[in-house]
Amino acid sequence: MGKFVYEGAMRAEFDDRTLTHIQVVIGNKLRRGEPFFFTWHGDVSTGGGRTTVWMHSGANIVFGYYGKRQAGINRTWLEALMHTANSPSGLQVVPEPPDTGESEPSVG
Repeated sequence: MGKFVYEGAMRAEFDDRTLTHIQVVIGNKLRRGEPFFFTWHGDVSTGGGRTTVWMHSGANIVFGYYGKRQAGINRTWLEALMHTANSPSGLQVVPEPPDTGESEPSVG
C-alpha cells in the first residue's frame, strides 16, 4: 500500500496502482494551474468516513510507494479520474474500468 500525504498531516493509503493514477491526475491538474478538491473514503477499519482536501500548487504533497516498480497506466481510468477532477465536487477515486491497453507510465 502506498501513502498519500497532504501538508504533512493528512495521510491516506491507496494501493500503488491507484496511487500512480491519482498522482498523474493531480500532477496534470496542478501543472495547468487548476486547483480542485480531492475526496476519498477512509478504510472501514479506521472508521470509514470521507476526507476532502483542497489541492493547489502551493500544497505539500507526497506520494510514497510500497513497491519499487511503477505501475502501468490505464488511459481509460485516467480519463475517468480526470472527469471527476474537473467536476465541481473534485477528484474522487472511481473503480478501474477494463484496460483498453496500457502505455508507458507518465507520472507528472
